[in-house]
Amino acid sequence: MSRVPTRFEGKAGGRVTAVVRQIDRKDLLKGERADVVRQLVASARQLLDLARSLQGDDADGQQLPVLLEKTTVESHLSAKDHEEWGTLAEAEYLRRRYRDQIFADPSLFGEPTWDILLDLMTSEMKGRKLSVTSACIGACVPSTTALRWLSVLENKGLVTRENDRKDGRRAFIRISPDGFRKMVNYFSTVRRMERS
Repeated sequence: MSRVPTRFEGKAGGRVTAVVRQIDRKDLLKGERADVVRQLVASARQLLDLARSLQGDDADGQQLPVLLEKTTVESHLSAKDHEEWGTLAEAEYLRRRYRDQIFADPSLFGEPTWDILLDLMTSEMKGRKLSVTSACIGACVPSTTALRWLSVLENKGLVTRENDRKDGRRAFIRISPDGFRKMVNYFSTVRRMERS
């Protein structure tokens, strides 16, 4: 695998260097998928964190309690399943970005609501607040499109919005308990299907 350094301009004019790994298709065909997926997830985390820090949406380090305790899920899920939901959501998000890159046209697949839910699930599992701006970035569509879909998700009760108490110009978006439960059920069903 080769590394491609990418430079981003920081807020103060400084340069931040992020290393993005290029995945060779041969690696995927050699049965090294688990390693490649782990590397892609790690790279995606770094890029999302970098984008959010450059955007200034780090939520002042505020942490959220994970909805896990508030959510009733199917009894057959193990503690290991609970630990992996955030990782599964991140991996799926990353696979979608990789697919967009391969086909060179993200508009072919257009599911910003799914990208938003994956991003919110990941943030929830990490106990991080996600600003509306960051959720729009994570949706990989124009901001107006992302905002429209955030409103749809909010109207369906899958996400909640709360104003920032420290900065009235900013709002946070969070997966709702019902949205969280549905995502957990989705990932547990997918896992069962993969193991069958």
